[in-house]
Amino acid sequence: MNTVVGSGTLLTFPTLLAFGYPPVLANVSNTVGLVPGSFSGAYGYRAELAGQRRRAVILSVFSVLGGTLGAILLLNLPGSAFNDIVPVLIALALVLVVIQPKVGRWAAKLREERGTAEREAGGPLLWAGVFATGVYGGYFGAAQGVLLIAMLGIAFTDSLQRVNAVKNILAGLVNGVAAVLFIALSHVSWTAAGLIALGSVLGGQIGARVGRRLPPTALRAVIVCVGIAAIVKLLA
Repeated sequence: MNTVVGSGTLLTFPTLLAFGYPPVLANVSNTVGLVPGSFSGAYGYRAELAGQRRRAVILSVFSVLGGTLGAILLLNLPGSAFNDIVPVLIALALVLVVIQPKVGRWAAKLREERGTAEREAGGPLLWAGVFATGVYGGYFGAAQGVLLIAMLGIAFTDSLQRVNAVKNILAGLVNGVAAVLFIALSHVSWTAAGLIALGSVLGGQIGARVGRRLPPTALRAVIVCVGIAAIVKLLA
């Protein structure tokens, strides 16, 4: 799911809650566990990354900076703030998942109307958006991939598959820098993180190969149902 669409956290995070993990510990362990899967998916999309090295490097700087700030916020804000903020973030993520097709069509229309040369790595507006998404991803992370695909799709005229390849790199770096801080400064459930890491590595390869064939409507329906369940669990 993370490799193809993003939003995999809307499945793994509620699963950890269902097994009794406190919200902050579940989020930290989930982020650490998803790092290998992020780069597994990026490796699976390596052919689509051809010719995008400079773009990926420049955008990565803003993702790393944003992810660092987001992780610091998570570690320093009280746990009660996380409980209050995350339901809102999940609801926002669900809205983004639902409207993603419309965003994609809007982006395609803009690309068609623009028909002009574009900056290889975007510009200040894109960089600010990537940074803000990094902050969001470092703090919680669900649907950061959806946000990135929407922004990159508007900024560049490349195919969705090439945009998705860069998205996997950026999301992986956000998770990676956050995971480093979490391991150094917080408590991680290594059992949960290890199981998620194993599943995410396998899922990254499967997603890169066959996930694009899944009916997007069905996938979004699953995400919405699980996300609603997570909100109910957090507010209970």
